[in-house]
Amino acid sequence: MRRMLIVEDERDICECLGDFFTAKGFAVASAFSGEEALDQLDAGPVDVILLDILLPGISGMEVLRRAKEKYPCATVVMVTSLDQLDLRQEAHRCGATGYVTKPFDFSPATWSVVFSAP
Repeated sequence: MRRMLIVEDERDICECLGDFFTAKGFAVASAFSGEEALDQLDAGPVDVILLDILLPGISGMEVLRRAKEKYPCATVVMVTSLDQLDLRQEAHRCGATGYVTKPFDFSPATWSVVFSAP
């Protein structure tokens, strides 16, 4: 079973994503801040990380950098309301595989990078 960490400070969005991906066969853990995300990553490896950019405390971009240092093979998808080219480019440079903007849908095309992750 593939392991997923959802890092999202909006609990309803986190729960919605968690329910969706649990139904798709992922073992899902959640974090609601950058610090919680790093603690979760210290607890063990994950295969996929869904990561908001705007988080309380440590930013999503910093979590992305640290996560890719620790787990370079993890698939990271930024899930954010910030649809800005410079942020997309920075996320890609730091190792993000995908970038999904809110509001999002649950179509297979939106989450294809997650479903194709090793």
